[in-house]
Amino acid sequence: MGITNTNIPIDAVITWVNGEDPAHQKKIEKALGGTSRKHVPGAEKTRFGNANELLYCVLSILKFAPFIRKIYIVTDNQNPNIDSYIKEYFPQKLPDLRIVDHKEIFRDHLEFLPTFNSRAIEALLWKIEGISDNFIFLSDDMFIVKPLVPENLFIKGKPVIRGKWLLRPVLRNLWNGLRQFYHHDIIKNKTFQPKPSFHVGQWNAAKVTGFKWKYFFSSHTPHTVNGQNASSFFQKKPGILIDQIKYKFRHNSQFNCAALYYHLEINEGNKNFSEPSFIYLHPYGRNKNYIDKKLKSCEKNPSILFMNVQSLELCSIEQQKKITGWLEKTLEL
Repeated sequence: MGITNTNIPIDAVITWVNGEDPAHQKKIEKALGGTSRKHVPGAEKTRFGNANELLYCVLSILKFAPFIRKIYIVTDNQNPNIDSYIKEYFPQKLPDLRIVDHKEIFRDHLEFLPTFNSRAIEALLWKIEGISDNFIFLSDDMFIVKPLVPENLFIKGKPVIRGKWLLRPVLRNLWNGLRQFYHHDIIKNKTFQPKPSFHVGQWNAAKVTGFKWKYFFSSHTPHTVNGQNASSFFQKKPGILIDQIKYKFRHNSQFNCAALYYHLEINEGNKNFSEPSFIYLHPYGRNKNYIDKKLKSCEKNPSILFMNVQSLELCSIEQQKKITGWLEKTLEL
């Protein structure tokens, strides 16, 4: 009998932080060591913002991907306190939610905690105790907005890889190299590093997995992972893992973890390529019709399965309610 998705468990992992938590703020200030956030790429306050997106992220999984076995929320000694909502709308699924502390996935590398670096955290998600071999991971500002079937995520036990091929970012790398040379060697600012780039991070993943001239660029959607492939790669190359998780904040030399996992799949012969199938919103500072146009586009386009809303906490209460109200309607809450 061939491999089918019906007998292969799929879990979901959500990375989350409440940046308003005083304990978190004390930790991050200590890690900064007196340096202003604006001088540390990856320490921007909005990266740790919170507008209750996690609740809608979890509910969207429960509503539109009921085949997901368990949901793990990975955080640093925090509790999102969403149990009452899950109990109200999906009481049967409450036992399938678990909070996972950073100490669990960093158990072999506790010297690197605390961390405020999503690229470090995502490199260790496969170490969650009890997680299925096949899982998806997403940040709390990503939502499923249409019904899914397992084949939207995994086909015959292999991850679906969403994105497109691009040529290596030669000009970006050249510009970053020139800037770094100027700061390090001309004005002797040895602490300078270029802002971690979404594209460069994905190219770094392609490069570390053996690609020379092109890379598979993925977007802000739930990412599929085969945990066995991830584990095998890092066990064979422990130095690469250490270099990835040692930074407290995002660093330009790190790779994007979703891209790493996708390129590992491609090297294994996986050809389950697919369109990104998502809509992206960055509503802060936009014109008054921006949100309405984006939401209508999502409703009209049946191919859009996912939504990413960035920096929602920076928006006005009215803008936040417009988006969360739309999510509540879509989720039939």
